Amino acid sequence: MKHKILLVALLAAFTLELTAQSSIEKNGQTLNTITTAVPLLMIGPDARAGGMGDGGVASTPDINSMHWNAAKYSRIKDDMGFSFNYTPWLRNLVNDINLAYVSFYKRIDNVSTVAATLRYFSLGEITFTNDVGDPLGTYKPNEFAVDAAYSRILTDKLSLAVAGRFIYSNLTQGQYVQGVETSAGTSVAADVSLYWEDEVNWFASTPASFAWGINISNIGNKISYSKTNIERDFIPTNFRIGPRLTLDLDDYNTISFQVDVNKLLVPTPPIYSDSLFNSDGSRLIEEGMNPNVSVVQGMMQSWYDAPGGFSEEMREFSFAVGTEYWYTDVLALRGGFYYEDLTKGNRKYATLGVGLRYNVFGLDFSYLIPVTADQNPLQNTLRFSLIFNLDKVGKSNTPE
Repeated sequence: MKHKILLVALLAAFTLELTAQSSIEKNGQTLNTITTAVPLLMIGPDARAGGMGDGGVASTPDINSMHWNAAKYSRIKDDMGFSFNYTPWLRNLVNDINLAYVSFYKRIDNVSTVAATLRYFSLGEITFTNDVGDPLGTYKPNEFAVDAAYSRILTDKLSLAVAGRFIYSNLTQGQYVQGVETSAGTSVAADVSLYWEDEVNWFASTPASFAWGINISNIGNKISYSKTNIERDFIPTNFRIGPRLTLDLDDYNTISFQVDVNKLLVPTPPIYSDSLFNSDGSRLIEEGMNPNVSVVQGMMQSWYDAPGGFSEEMREFSFAVGTEYWYTDVLALRGGFYYEDLTKGNRKYATLGVGLRYNVFGLDFSYLIPVTADQNPLQNTLRFSLIFNLDKVGKSNTPE
């Protein structure tokens, strides 16, 4: 039954138009959450960033940089690496929904690095039924995305990366929804990112480094779940920017502080009239702008199309604040906080994490603690990442 309820919610999400919920209020504020297809692409896949409030646009480069800022890959010191990340999903309700994320990078030369990742989201087994409850079969809906990136050092301080992505989303397994035959949705997208880092002397005798990063991700075509292709939905094109400050306290202790700022670059749902209609029968827009535009137009108007004006545009920014402490590059302790406005999703949670490194292996764990009454898919869930430094494997086998 739990699976059936989840399926109904998913089907509704992909068959409704992106309209403002003007009649829904919470704590006296009108909700106007921006929704997109394949929200999978916005889930933080690794436990290191998960322990720092799900932020990482300017964190020190690591193997899972693809999701946060692929430009960091060219700044990784080691030659090659591989990682596996696992995140249980909705563990409080079911035990067979999960996100798996595999990443790999290889340095080409002193200034260039290539990387690839595979993200796979499984919804477990779901029994489909018709309107009268007769079973239609048991299926395993799933989504995945395959990424490839090229990162290059442009100057001593600045790096650039471009990434390509193929997206496949098969949530309905070809079932009929409201009389319409569904199909798997596919899309292609690209990321463009920058990463800048330099040593600074802001704290007298304490060595420090300052970095910032920018990542515009999932710039791609709309996706459809119907063979008729009448309705196509935006994928979650996102703007991410933020700084990091790292202090080398002594030869053994290092601490970093970072902030991520996010904004979806897709149209904000307008407010529609309940009584006035256009000539084609669609409801008249009272406030806001038409969301049925091209991808490029949607990215541009996302900065000024909120029906509530400038104040609502500001509420569309979300924030991730995190800190990371390292002892001799062996043990890491992490903490963070994520904030999203009440009217735009209301995700607010604290995170804790720990990391261990030994020779060629690394382990990261993170845990999420909600701070609101709203349920979070990751609460009471332990996420983990397993990292292999293949560069050290090769060097350990080299005779001296």
